[in-house]
Amino acid sequence: MNKVKSNIMFFIYTVILGSIVGGLIWSFLKIMNLGTQFLWEYLPSQINIPFYTIAVCTAGGLILGLWKKRFGDYPEELDHVMGSVKKTGRYPYNNVFSTMVSALLPLIIGASVGPEAGLTGIISGLCTWVGDKLRRFRHEIDELTAIGLSATLGTIFRSPMFGFVEPLESEQQPSLPKTSKTVLYFTAILSSFGIFILLNRLTGGKTGMEAQPAEALDPVLFLYAAPLILAGVAAGYLFFIFKKLTSLYRRFLEKLIILRAVIGGLLLGAAGTLLPLTMFSGEHQMEEVFSGMKTIGALTLLLIAVAKLLLTNICIDSGLKGGHFFPVIFCGICIGCSMSILFGISAVFCAAMVTTALVAHTLKKPLATVLLLMIVFPPVYIPFMLAAAFISVMIPTARPLLPEK
Repeated sequence: MNKVKSNIMFFIYTVILGSIVGGLIWSFLKIMNLGTQFLWEYLPSQINIPFYTIAVCTAGGLILGLWKKRFGDYPEELDHVMGSVKKTGRYPYNNVFSTMVSALLPLIIGASVGPEAGLTGIISGLCTWVGDKLRRFRHEIDELTAIGLSATLGTIFRSPMFGFVEPLESEQQPSLPKTSKTVLYFTAILSSFGIFILLNRLTGGKTGMEAQPAEALDPVLFLYAAPLILAGVAAGYLFFIFKKLTSLYRRFLEKLIILRAVIGGLLLGAAGTLLPLTMFSGEHQMEEVFSGMKTIGALTLLLIAVAKLLLTNICIDSGLKGGHFFPVIFCGICIGCSMSILFGISAVFCAAMVTTALVAHTLKKPLATVLLLMIVFPPVYIPFMLAAAFISVMIPTARPLLPEK
Protein backbone atom coordinates (compact mmCIF):
# COMPACT_ATOMS: atom_id res chain seq x y z
CA MET A 1 0.00 0.00 0.00
CA ASN A 2 2.87 2.36 0.86
CA LYS A 3 4.41 1.60 -2.55
CA VAL A 4 1.16 2.51 -4.34
CA LYS A 5 0.85 5.71 -2.32
CA SER A 6 4.45 6.61 -3.10
CA ASN A 7 3.88 6.02 -6.84
CA ILE A 8 0.76 8.20 -6.81
CA MET A 9 2.61 10.97 -5.00
CA PHE A 10 5.52 10.79 -7.45
CA PHE A 11 3.04 10.96 -10.34
CA ILE A 12 1.52 14.11 -8.82
CA TYR A 13 4.97 15.61 -8.37
CA THR A 14 5.69 14.84 -12.02
CA VAL A 15 2.55 16.71 -13.12
CA ILE A 16 3.57 19.68 -10.96
CA LEU A 17 7.13 19.50 -12.31
CA GLY A 18 5.89 19.51 -15.90
CA SER A 19 3.59 22.46 -15.19
CA ILE A 20 6.45 24.42 -13.63
CA VAL A 21 8.67 23.64 -16.63
CA GLY A 22 5.98 24.92 -19.02
CA GLY A 23 5.54 28.07 -16.95
CA LEU A 24 9.29 28.70 -16.82
CA ILE A 25 9.67 28.28 -20.58
CA TRP A 26 6.76 30.64 -21.22
CA SER A 27 8.20 33.21 -18.78
CA PHE A 28 11.68 32.98 -20.32
CA LEU A 29 10.36 33.45 -23.86
CA LYS A 30 8.05 36.25 -22.72
CA ILE A 31 10.97 38.16 -21.18
CA MET A 32 12.98 37.52 -24.34
CA ASN A 33 10.18 38.85 -26.57
CA LEU A 34 9.66 41.94 -24.41
CA GLY A 35 13.39 42.68 -24.48
CA THR A 36 13.53 42.16 -28.23
CA GLN A 37 10.53 44.40 -28.87
CA PHE A 38 12.00 47.17 -26.70
CA LEU A 39 15.45 46.98 -28.30
CA TRP A 40 14.44 46.47 -31.93
CA GLU A 41 11.02 48.14 -32.24
CA TYR A 42 10.40 50.74 -29.52
CA LEU A 43 13.91 52.20 -29.10
CA PRO A 44 14.62 52.74 -32.84
CA SER A 45 11.28 54.57 -33.11
CA GLN A 46 12.35 57.00 -30.38
CA ILE A 47 15.98 57.68 -31.24
CA ASN A 48 18.01 57.85 -34.43
CA ILE A 49 21.46 56.27 -34.10
CA PRO A 50 23.65 55.69 -37.18
CA PHE A 51 24.48 52.03 -37.72
CA TYR A 52 22.03 51.13 -34.97
CA THR A 53 22.27 47.35 -35.52
CA ILE A 54 26.07 47.33 -35.32
CA ALA A 55 26.06 49.61 -32.26
CA VAL A 56 23.50 47.53 -30.35
CA CYS A 57 25.07 44.16 -31.17
CA THR A 58 28.59 45.33 -30.32
CA ALA A 59 27.45 46.91 -27.06
CA GLY A 60 25.49 43.76 -26.27
CA GLY A 61 28.58 41.67 -26.90
CA LEU A 62 30.58 43.88 -24.55
CA ILE A 63 27.97 43.60 -21.76
CA LEU A 64 27.75 39.85 -22.24
CA GLY A 65 31.54 39.50 -22.20
CA LEU A 66 31.80 41.46 -18.95
CA TRP A 67 29.02 39.34 -17.42
CA LYS A 68 30.69 36.08 -18.42
CA LYS A 69 34.07 37.29 -17.19
CA ARG A 70 32.47 37.74 -13.79
CA PHE A 71 30.06 34.80 -13.59
CA GLY A 72 31.38 32.15 -16.02
CA ASP A 73 30.95 31.09 -19.63
CA TYR A 74 27.37 29.85 -19.58
CA PRO A 75 25.09 28.43 -20.87
CA GLU A 76 26.62 25.14 -21.93
CA GLU A 77 25.63 23.72 -25.31
CA LEU A 78 22.71 21.31 -25.47
CA ASP A 79 24.91 18.26 -26.08
CA HIS A 80 26.91 18.99 -22.91
CA VAL A 81 23.73 19.42 -20.84
CA MET A 82 22.24 16.18 -22.15
CA GLY A 83 25.53 14.32 -21.68
CA SER A 84 25.78 15.41 -18.06
CA VAL A 85 22.17 14.45 -17.31
CA LYS A 86 22.57 11.09 -19.05
CA LYS A 87 25.81 10.26 -17.26
CA THR A 88 25.07 11.44 -13.73
CA GLY A 89 21.32 12.02 -13.59
CA ARG A 90 22.10 15.55 -12.39
CA TYR A 91 23.00 19.03 -13.55
CA PRO A 92 24.60 21.80 -11.44
CA TYR A 93 22.16 24.37 -10.09
CA ASN A 94 24.53 26.77 -8.32
CA ASN A 95 24.73 28.99 -11.42
CA VAL A 96 21.08 29.04 -12.52
CA PHE A 97 20.68 32.83 -12.26
CA SER A 98 23.87 33.66 -14.16
CA THR A 99 22.94 31.08 -16.81
CA MET A 100 19.53 32.69 -17.25
CA VAL A 101 21.05 36.13 -17.87
CA SER A 102 23.74 34.68 -20.15
CA ALA A 103 21.07 32.84 -22.13
CA LEU A 104 18.72 35.82 -22.46
CA LEU A 105 21.22 38.50 -23.53
CA PRO A 106 22.29 36.90 -26.86
CA LEU A 107 18.66 36.25 -27.80
CA ILE A 108 17.60 39.82 -27.03
CA ILE A 109 20.42 41.40 -29.06
CA GLY A 110 19.52 39.22 -32.05
CA ALA A 111 22.18 36.50 -32.01
CA SER A 112 21.67 33.75 -34.58
CA VAL A 113 20.95 31.09 -31.95
CA GLY A 114 17.92 29.45 -30.39
CA PRO A 115 16.79 29.35 -26.74
CA GLU A 116 17.07 25.59 -26.22
CA ALA A 117 20.64 25.45 -24.87
CA GLY A 118 20.03 27.98 -22.13
CA LEU A 119 16.59 26.68 -21.18
CA THR A 120 17.67 23.03 -20.93
CA GLY A 121 20.56 24.00 -18.65
CA ILE A 122 18.37 26.18 -16.42
CA ILE A 123 15.55 23.67 -16.09
CA SER A 124 17.84 20.66 -15.68
CA GLY A 125 19.55 22.50 -12.82
CA LEU A 126 16.23 23.37 -11.19
CA CYS A 127 14.98 19.77 -11.57
CA THR A 128 18.14 18.51 -9.87
CA TRP A 129 17.54 20.98 -7.04
CA VAL A 130 13.94 19.77 -6.67
CA GLY A 131 15.19 16.18 -6.68
CA ASP A 132 17.62 16.93 -3.87
CA LYS A 133 14.76 18.30 -1.79
CA LEU A 134 12.45 15.30 -2.38
CA ARG A 135 14.55 12.78 -0.48
CA ARG A 136 11.59 10.50 0.16
CA PHE A 137 11.81 9.51 -3.53
CA ARG A 138 15.55 8.83 -3.46
CA HIS A 139 15.22 5.82 -5.80
CA GLU A 140 13.49 7.91 -8.48
CA ILE A 141 15.44 11.14 -8.10
CA ASP A 142 17.86 10.41 -10.95
CA GLU A 143 14.87 10.33 -13.30
CA LEU A 144 13.55 13.77 -12.35
CA THR A 145 16.22 15.74 -14.19
CA ALA A 146 15.94 13.55 -17.30
CA ILE A 147 12.14 13.92 -17.20
CA GLY A 148 12.49 17.70 -16.90
CA LEU A 149 14.93 17.75 -19.82
CA SER A 150 12.50 15.85 -22.06
CA ALA A 151 9.64 18.14 -21.03
CA THR A 152 11.79 21.15 -21.89
CA LEU A 153 12.68 19.88 -25.37
CA GLY A 154 9.10 18.84 -26.11
CA THR A 155 7.79 22.28 -25.13
CA ILE A 156 10.45 24.50 -26.74
CA PHE A 157 9.98 22.79 -30.10
CA ARG A 158 6.19 22.32 -29.66
CA SER A 159 6.58 18.60 -30.32
CA PRO A 160 5.95 16.26 -27.34
CA MET A 161 7.15 13.20 -29.27
CA PHE A 162 10.41 14.97 -30.14
CA GLY A 163 11.00 15.64 -26.44
CA PHE A 164 10.61 11.92 -25.70
CA VAL A 165 12.58 10.49 -28.63
CA GLU A 166 15.48 12.97 -28.95
CA PRO A 167 17.26 11.93 -25.70
CA LEU A 168 16.75 8.23 -26.56
CA GLU A 169 18.46 8.61 -29.93
CA SER A 170 21.44 10.12 -28.11
CA GLU A 171 22.33 6.66 -26.81
CA GLN A 172 24.55 4.25 -28.67
CA GLN A 173 22.01 1.46 -28.13
CA PRO A 174 18.72 3.24 -27.46
CA SER A 175 16.06 1.37 -25.51
CA LEU A 176 12.63 2.44 -24.38
CA PRO A 177 12.23 3.08 -20.65
CA LYS A 178 9.93 0.85 -18.63
CA THR A 179 6.20 1.43 -19.02
CA SER A 180 5.92 3.24 -15.68
CA LYS A 181 8.76 5.59 -16.60
CA THR A 182 7.31 6.17 -20.06
CA VAL A 183 4.04 7.27 -18.43
CA LEU A 184 5.94 9.71 -16.21
CA TYR A 185 7.89 11.14 -19.15
CA PHE A 186 4.75 11.78 -21.18
CA THR A 187 2.93 13.11 -18.13
CA ALA A 188 5.62 15.73 -17.60
CA ILE A 189 5.94 16.56 -21.30
CA LEU A 190 2.19 16.97 -21.81
CA SER A 191 1.79 18.95 -18.56
CA SER A 192 4.57 21.31 -19.63
CA PHE A 193 3.28 21.62 -23.18
CA GLY A 194 -0.29 22.16 -22.00
CA ILE A 195 0.61 24.94 -19.56
CA PHE A 196 2.78 26.62 -22.19
CA ILE A 197 -0.02 26.59 -24.79
CA LEU A 198 -2.57 27.77 -22.20
CA LEU A 199 -0.44 30.72 -21.14
CA ASN A 200 0.25 31.58 -24.77
CA ARG A 201 -3.44 31.63 -25.63
CA LEU A 202 -4.36 33.64 -22.54
CA THR A 203 -1.80 36.29 -23.45
CA GLY A 204 -2.18 36.17 -27.22
CA GLY A 205 1.39 34.98 -27.76
CA LYS A 206 2.66 33.26 -30.89
CA THR A 207 3.44 29.54 -30.81
CA GLY A 208 6.54 29.81 -32.99
CA MET A 209 7.02 27.77 -36.14
CA GLU A 210 3.84 27.81 -38.23
CA ALA A 211 2.57 24.63 -39.93
CA GLN A 212 2.61 24.86 -43.71
CA PRO A 213 -0.61 24.05 -45.59
CA ALA A 214 -1.19 20.51 -46.82
CA GLU A 215 -0.56 19.92 -50.51
CA ALA A 216 -1.54 17.27 -53.03
CA LEU A 217 1.33 14.87 -53.62
CA ASP A 218 2.47 15.30 -57.22
CA PRO A 219 4.48 12.25 -58.46
CA VAL A 220 6.68 14.63 -60.48
CA LEU A 221 8.15 15.88 -57.21
CA PHE A 222 9.84 12.51 -56.59
CA LEU A 223 12.24 13.23 -59.48
CA TYR A 224 13.66 16.14 -57.49
CA ALA A 225 14.10 14.27 -54.20
CA ALA A 226 17.74 13.25 -54.82
CA PRO A 227 19.12 16.74 -55.64
CA LEU A 228 17.17 18.24 -52.74
CA ILE A 229 18.62 15.71 -50.29
CA LEU A 230 22.11 16.34 -51.67
CA ALA A 231 21.61 20.08 -51.21
CA GLY A 232 20.67 19.50 -47.57
CA VAL A 233 23.69 17.28 -46.96
CA ALA A 234 25.97 19.81 -48.69
CA ALA A 235 24.63 22.49 -46.35
CA GLY A 236 25.33 20.11 -43.45
CA TYR A 237 28.94 19.77 -44.60
CA LEU A 238 29.18 23.54 -44.78
CA PHE A 239 27.82 23.85 -41.23
CA PHE A 240 30.51 21.48 -39.88
CA ILE A 241 33.28 23.19 -41.85
CA PHE A 242 32.21 26.54 -40.43
CA LYS A 243 32.02 24.96 -36.98
CA LYS A 244 35.64 23.81 -37.20
CA LEU A 245 36.82 27.16 -38.52
CA THR A 246 35.12 29.12 -35.73
CA SER A 247 36.44 26.64 -33.14
CA LEU A 248 39.96 27.68 -34.23
CA TYR A 249 38.99 31.29 -33.60
CA ARG A 250 37.59 30.34 -30.17
CA ARG A 251 40.78 28.50 -29.19
CA PHE A 252 42.95 31.41 -30.35
CA LEU A 253 41.03 33.80 -28.08
CA GLU A 254 40.17 31.20 -25.43
CA LYS A 255 41.00 33.36 -22.40
CA LEU A 256 39.97 36.70 -23.93
CA ILE A 257 36.28 36.26 -23.14
CA ILE A 258 35.37 39.95 -23.43
CA LEU A 259 37.18 40.46 -26.74
CA ARG A 260 35.60 37.33 -28.22
CA ALA A 261 32.11 38.51 -27.27
CA VAL A 262 32.72 42.02 -28.66
CA ILE A 263 34.01 40.62 -31.97
CA GLY A 264 31.02 38.28 -32.12
CA GLY A 265 28.63 41.17 -31.52
CA LEU A 266 30.35 43.31 -34.14
CA LEU A 267 30.16 40.54 -36.77
CA LEU A 268 26.53 39.88 -35.84
CA GLY A 269 25.69 43.56 -36.29
CA ALA A 270 27.52 43.76 -39.61
CA ALA A 271 25.74 40.68 -40.95
CA GLY A 272 22.40 41.95 -39.69
CA THR A 273 22.93 45.31 -41.40
CA LEU A 274 23.65 43.68 -44.76
CA LEU A 275 21.26 40.71 -44.44
CA PRO A 276 18.68 41.28 -41.67
CA LEU A 277 17.26 37.75 -41.97
CA THR A 278 20.54 36.30 -40.70
CA MET A 279 19.78 37.65 -37.22
CA PHE A 280 17.74 35.96 -34.47
CA SER A 281 16.92 32.25 -34.28
CA GLY A 282 14.87 32.28 -37.49
CA GLU A 283 11.86 30.70 -35.79
CA HIS A 284 9.60 33.70 -36.45
CA GLN A 285 11.15 34.56 -39.83
CA MET A 286 10.28 31.26 -41.52
CA GLU A 287 6.85 32.43 -42.64
CA GLU A 288 8.42 35.59 -44.04
CA VAL A 289 10.67 33.45 -46.25
CA PHE A 290 7.78 31.30 -47.52
CA SER A 291 5.56 34.27 -48.29
CA GLY A 292 8.22 36.53 -49.77
CA MET A 293 10.66 34.11 -51.41
CA LYS A 294 10.11 35.36 -54.96
CA THR A 295 10.65 38.94 -53.86
CA ILE A 296 13.78 37.98 -51.94
CA GLY A 297 15.14 35.95 -54.86
CA ALA A 298 16.86 32.56 -55.17
CA LEU A 299 20.44 33.88 -54.99
CA THR A 300 19.75 36.06 -51.96
CA LEU A 301 18.06 33.15 -50.15
CA LEU A 302 21.14 31.00 -50.73
CA LEU A 303 23.39 33.80 -49.52
CA ILE A 304 21.26 34.23 -46.38
CA ALA A 305 21.44 30.49 -45.64
CA VAL A 306 25.23 30.29 -46.06
CA ALA A 307 25.79 33.46 -44.03
CA LYS A 308 23.51 32.24 -41.25
CA LEU A 309 25.23 28.84 -41.05
CA LEU A 310 28.50 30.70 -40.52
CA LEU A 311 27.01 33.33 -38.21
CA THR A 312 25.43 30.73 -35.91
CA ASN A 313 28.83 29.16 -35.31
CA ILE A 314 30.46 32.57 -34.88
CA CYS A 315 27.88 33.50 -32.24
CA ILE A 316 28.29 30.24 -30.32
CA ASP A 317 32.10 30.33 -30.35
CA SER A 318 32.19 34.05 -29.55
CA GLY A 319 30.22 33.46 -26.36
CA LEU A 320 26.83 34.62 -27.68
CA LYS A 321 25.69 31.11 -26.90
CA GLY A 322 22.46 29.32 -27.65
CA GLY A 323 21.15 26.40 -29.64
CA HIS A 324 21.59 25.75 -33.35
CA PHE A 325 18.31 23.90 -34.05
CA PHE A 326 16.15 26.85 -35.12
CA PRO A 327 18.86 28.59 -37.19
CA VAL A 328 19.65 25.35 -39.05
CA ILE A 329 15.94 24.74 -39.74
CA PHE A 330 15.66 28.30 -41.04
CA CYS A 331 18.68 27.77 -43.33
CA GLY A 332 17.14 24.59 -44.72
CA ILE A 333 13.93 26.45 -45.51
CA CYS A 334 15.86 29.24 -47.25
CA ILE A 335 17.76 26.76 -49.41
CA GLY A 336 14.59 24.79 -50.14
CA CYS A 337 12.70 27.93 -51.22
CA SER A 338 15.65 28.94 -53.38
CA MET A 339 15.61 25.57 -55.15
CA SER A 340 11.84 25.84 -55.53
CA ILE A 341 12.34 29.05 -57.50
CA LEU A 342 15.06 27.43 -59.64
CA PHE A 343 13.11 24.18 -60.29
CA GLY A 344 9.67 25.77 -60.50
CA ILE A 345 8.10 23.27 -58.09
CA SER A 346 6.42 23.26 -54.66
CA ALA A 347 8.27 25.40 -52.10
CA VAL A 348 6.93 23.37 -49.19
CA PHE A 349 8.16 20.06 -50.65
CA CYS A 350 11.59 21.51 -51.47
CA ALA A 351 11.90 23.03 -48.00
CA ALA A 352 10.77 19.79 -46.35
CA MET A 353 13.35 17.65 -48.14
CA VAL A 354 16.28 20.05 -47.84
CA THR A 355 15.56 20.91 -44.21
CA THR A 356 15.13 17.27 -43.21
CA ALA A 357 18.40 16.31 -44.87
CA LEU A 358 20.25 19.25 -43.31
CA VAL A 359 18.92 18.78 -39.77
CA ALA A 360 19.35 14.99 -39.84
CA HIS A 361 22.91 15.31 -41.13
CA THR A 362 23.88 17.72 -38.34
CA LEU A 363 21.82 16.08 -35.57
CA LYS A 364 22.50 12.43 -36.55
CA LYS A 365 19.06 11.44 -35.21
CA PRO A 366 16.65 10.63 -38.07
CA LEU A 367 13.51 9.87 -36.04
CA ALA A 368 13.92 12.91 -33.82
CA THR A 369 14.48 15.05 -36.91
CA VAL A 370 11.23 14.00 -38.55
CA LEU A 371 9.28 14.30 -35.29
CA LEU A 372 10.64 17.83 -34.94
CA LEU A 373 9.87 18.92 -38.50
CA MET A 374 6.46 17.27 -38.86
CA ILE A 375 4.97 20.22 -36.95
CA VAL A 376 6.05 22.45 -39.85
CA PHE A 377 5.56 20.31 -42.95
CA PRO A 378 2.43 18.43 -44.14
CA PRO A 379 2.01 14.81 -42.90
CA VAL A 380 1.80 13.60 -46.51
CA TYR A 381 5.55 14.25 -46.81
CA ILE A 382 6.54 12.20 -43.74
CA PRO A 383 7.55 9.00 -45.66
CA PHE A 384 9.85 11.07 -47.90
CA MET A 385 11.21 13.01 -44.95
CA LEU A 386 12.02 9.73 -43.19
CA ALA A 387 13.87 8.50 -46.27
CA ALA A 388 15.75 11.80 -46.52
CA ALA A 389 16.66 11.68 -42.83
CA PHE A 390 18.03 8.13 -42.87
CA ILE A 391 19.97 8.70 -46.10
CA SER A 392 21.50 11.90 -44.71
CA VAL A 393 22.55 10.24 -41.46
CA MET A 394 24.38 7.47 -43.35
CA ILE A 395 26.56 10.01 -45.17
CA PRO A 396 29.71 10.79 -43.10
CA THR A 397 30.12 14.29 -41.76
CA ALA A 398 32.99 16.61 -42.61
CA ARG A 399 36.26 15.70 -40.87
CA PRO A 400 37.49 18.09 -38.18
CA LEU A 401 40.35 20.42 -39.08
CA LEU A 402 41.91 19.76 -35.69
CA PRO A 403 41.07 17.18 -33.02
CA GLU A 404 38.72 18.49 -30.34
CA LYS A 405 40.16 19.09 -26.91
